[in-house]
Amino acid sequence: MRRVALVTGSSRGIGLAISEQLAADGFDLTVSARHEDRLVDVADRLRPLGGEVFAVAGDMSVDDDVNALAEAHLRRFDRLDLLVLCAGSGSAGVFEEYPMRKFDKQIALHVRSPMLLTQQLLPTLRRTAVSEKVTGAKIVALSSIAGVVAEPELAAYGASKAALISLCEAITVAEASTGVTATAISPGYVDTDMASWAHDRVPPEVMIRATDIAILVLAIARLSRHAVIPNIVVTRPGSSLWRA
Repeated sequence: MRRVALVTGSSRGIGLAISEQLAADGFDLTVSARHEDRLVDVADRLRPLGGEVFAVAGDMSVDDDVNALAEAHLRRFDRLDLLVLCAGSGSAGVFEEYPMRKFDKQIALHVRSPMLLTQQLLPTLRRTAVSEKVTGAKIVALSSIAGVVAEPELAAYGASKAALISLCEAITVAEASTGVTATAISPGYVDTDMASWAHDRVPPEVMIRATDIAILVLAIARLSRHAVIPNIVVTRPGSSLWRA
């Protein structure tokens, strides 16, 4: 039986790197992102790696789109070994001036949609875990080092990512007996277009690589059900730890 993964935020950056890594390792995939044309290109790029690739466009800040993604995946595969929650966005701003509408968007993308999508797919994750006696079923959520250690002007982003880490821990505590566990990955700046705003102080050539995160996701997928990693912080090398 081929393994199956669903990856949100698949059309670029970390989500694309993860999708490529999983496809190369033999996973069938549901890939999702907001822009359908870009997502179709991604699916065409992944299919030559050998697996089935199913593209479902949707905005993960919209509940109806989240529900539609879950339903479409289940109609296509009715199995889920690995759920990767990678959809997200970020914006910096001075705390006292930060617009609440942007804060609400961060919460919707980084907390509400991961919880809702996981709720919709949890029965399938449990069922897959029963059949996968060695690994069980995994959830991996892309958080941020800003959710672990505060960064200037990233209060809303960091708060939403801290909540995502807590959500992963809560899922594991609730579901470990069923063979379903969750891991947050919390990197510093990764060399993607989302981090381009920080290039004036962190050059792209010293940022973490998206492939580094993809390799970690694959490693988590291969762990036995007896090993649980609540959160992985990925920092850049330097004279101090916790370097974004």
